[in-house]
Amino acid sequence: MPLLMALCIVVGILIGNFYANHFSGNRLNIINSGSNRLTNLLHIIDDQYVDKVNIDSLVNNAIPLILSELDPHSVYISAKDAQAVTDDLKGSFTGIGVEFNIRQDTIHVQNVVKNGPAERAGLLAGDKIVTVDGKPFVGKAVNNQEAMRRLKGPKDTKVRVGVVRYGSSKVHDFTITRGEIPQKSISATYMIDDNTGYIRIKNFGETTYPELLISLATLSQSGFSNLIIDLRDNTGGFMTSAIQMANEFLPKNKLIVYTQGRKSPKQEYRSDGHGSYQKIPLVVLINEGSASASEIFAGAMQDNDRATIIGRRSFGKGLVQQQIGFPDGSIIRLTIARYYTPSGRCIQKPYVTGDDKDYEQDLITRYEHGEYFSQDSIKHTGPAYHTGIGRVVYGGGGITPDIFVAEDTLNITSYYKEASMSGLILQFAFSYTDDNRLKLNNFKEMMAMSDYLVKQNTVELFASYADKHGLKRRNLMIKKSHKLLERFINSRIIYNILDEEAWNEYLNLEDPTVKAALNVFKNHAAFPKKPLGKTVKVRKANEK
Repeated sequence: MPLLMALCIVVGILIGNFYANHFSGNRLNIINSGSNRLTNLLHIIDDQYVDKVNIDSLVNNAIPLILSELDPHSVYISAKDAQAVTDDLKGSFTGIGVEFNIRQDTIHVQNVVKNGPAERAGLLAGDKIVTVDGKPFVGKAVNNQEAMRRLKGPKDTKVRVGVVRYGSSKVHDFTITRGEIPQKSISATYMIDDNTGYIRIKNFGETTYPELLISLATLSQSGFSNLIIDLRDNTGGFMTSAIQMANEFLPKNKLIVYTQGRKSPKQEYRSDGHGSYQKIPLVVLINEGSASASEIFAGAMQDNDRATIIGRRSFGKGLVQQQIGFPDGSIIRLTIARYYTPSGRCIQKPYVTGDDKDYEQDLITRYEHGEYFSQDSIKHTGPAYHTGIGRVVYGGGGITPDIFVAEDTLNITSYYKEASMSGLILQFAFSYTDDNRLKLNNFKEMMAMSDYLVKQNTVELFASYADKHGLKRRNLMIKKSHKLLERFINSRIIYNILDEEAWNEYLNLEDPTVKAALNVFKNHAAFPKKPLGKTVKVRKANEK
């Protein structure tokens, strides 16, 4: 009996090896061979290299290089960066609840979160944080990463900060109990005119859909009959949130998006017909900064002929990542599938495996080719598809809007470019805010503050400030770019004193893309019309 059992085991091993080698194409052996080489290499370096080597650091540097050979969106995130990256989409983080910037090696509190830990402890916008937990925190040691490390922390832990308040040299001590700070993905909800509601969505996080429902309920109380959803510069986030949001506007059983990959079977996501806003006229705003989940939503609305898309061609990210964590807290985001809009198009723009240079330069290349200024300059690299009613749409490089709005460059001068790109406008706006905070705090409405700032001639004040800080005055250029300078400067002051919604509202006053949206509603053209001419065969989502 023992001999017979031993013989059976040997035969089983031989048969197993035979099938593994001949029916799996030796793939398992190849993977094991590759991983063994990497493991052996690390052991050899650790054991025999001439100098002592930090193996963890070596691995951290090697993993991104391996992933870079796959596609531009498969990435490695180290343990120390993982928390900050995931916080952006989780809807909250733990901290003290202040928005700050660093000027002259000192933390300046720009805004205090309403009802947050810092406000409850007594901190005010304009305060300068000079000590943390009894130790000085000024000078070269002050940078954004170190400030975040000292001020953020686990919930219910305490941090003591020393603050110098405007008009005083005395240091005031405050003990703040850290708490949950909401991270809202919707930055503005308001009535843009008597009939039109406006919602600005910054990203697609865990709380985006419930935030949307709250925004829609708020607009309903004001009696809105048209809706603008602004996704410009929204780089995406969770696909699930975009699907939930699209469901709110589509009739039952409409395809929203589907995904498919080598190891990921095709999965369709359809509307359930429970959305409360299936009939409201809708316009979606996009630009070259709109990516991923933004493109899922915009593509679903466009392919189902549910909304008019206005702006400029979107980024073109059609790859789906799965987040996988390692025991040390680091994570990888690995591309496992592509997503396809309802017409069947993948809007992922072209890339060369292992070469991110051209991919990263794509938006600059578009600018140089004139795409931001002329719709005729848009180059479609993918095939033509058709929407439900037969309108032509293209894959292979973002969502092309139904109505193109060029970037306004008429009054841009080299002076304006240097003023904005150097950070001088932001620095001036904060200094002006700080010096005039007592007066500015009296304004509670955006329009009243805007009218006041125009009378203060902030452009002239900025020109004098900039001249003292290395940007030589150019009177003719300042005159030509006066409106742009005034808009940028005053918007930042409004942001510093009021909030992000007021900032958006101010910028939208003269925004050509918003004006184009309002014109669509005026002409009752939010729902796309069937193209005239010969009948076209509609390519369905499941057709190759």
